Amino acid sequence: MRYLVTGGAGFIGSNTVDELVRRGHSVVVLDDLSSGKEENLTEIRGKITFVKGSINDIEAVQKAMHQAEYVIHLAARTSVPRSVKDPLETNRVNVEGTLNVLVAARDNKVKRIVFAASSSAYGETPTLPKTEAMQPRPISPYGVSKYVGELYAQTFGRCYGLENVCVRYFNIFGPRQDPDSPYSGVLSRFATAFLEEKQPVVYGDGEQTRDFTYVDNAVQANLLACEAPSASGEVFNIGTGARISLNQTLELLRRISGKNLKAKYDPPREGDIRDSQADISRAREALGYEPTVFFEEGLERTFAWYGLHHTKNAEK
Repeated sequence: MRYLVTGGAGFIGSNTVDELVRRGHSVVVLDDLSSGKEENLTEIRGKITFVKGSINDIEAVQKAMHQAEYVIHLAARTSVPRSVKDPLETNRVNVEGTLNVLVAARDNKVKRIVFAASSSAYGETPTLPKTEAMQPRPISPYGVSKYVGELYAQTFGRCYGLENVCVRYFNIFGPRQDPDSPYSGVLSRFATAFLEEKQPVVYGDGEQTRDFTYVDNAVQANLLACEAPSASGEVFNIGTGARISLNQTLELLRRISGKNLKAKYDPPREGDIRDSQADISRAREALGYEPTVFFEEGLERTFAWYGLHHTKNAEK
């Protein structure tokens, strides 16, 4: 099979590309390297086709899409705080860029596109766990942009017959998530803080909860969504079905690292939701999705990866 992975040099993208290559597929990566890194693809660079380009460049997208059978669309501006600060750029990349990808997929007659959606679409609804039947009520421009992407994907299915599956990620974490960006995931920042023996920063009181989902689970979901029969036009939550508070997470990191660091608590950030937890029963039934790595194991693996990565950078 021939796959195009947009954003394939990024965190979730490069992990997805690794698995596709491992399974013997032909892979094209489209990435403008604005947040992705070529070094994420070092081990499989000779086994893929890399196209440096933006999803906002329709010609680059059309070129990369040539002969693709499946498209896993991961390229995006992925930060809630960044979207609050600059909603125009988030819309340009996440909405206009996604429209370019859908148009190219239609023109190239791909079998199916899998769109990386987000639990941010649910917004601040008190009901837990979140089910796909709930009405989306995003509270950030990022959440809006991701929900619009879902609507566009489904509309292309109805208008043009383009098969599409939207996977709503819940707080994906793991190796290769960039800890150096102010907009990076909280676990990558926590891990590097413990490695550097710096005070981890929590926005809010730390009692907010998340369904932290190790990246291997997201990769599994991406690939299942490409080929699962009767899944086209549907939206699926991708999480673990559990939740944990940031304070509990810090306690686990103290145990894993052996360092008793106290957190610094800053005011909550605009656009952040209080609690998040996925109902994954639909993904189980329709995709055959089942989380294989749960939180504590994933956190241990992630901390070990950052430890190795941190050591290598220090030696350079």
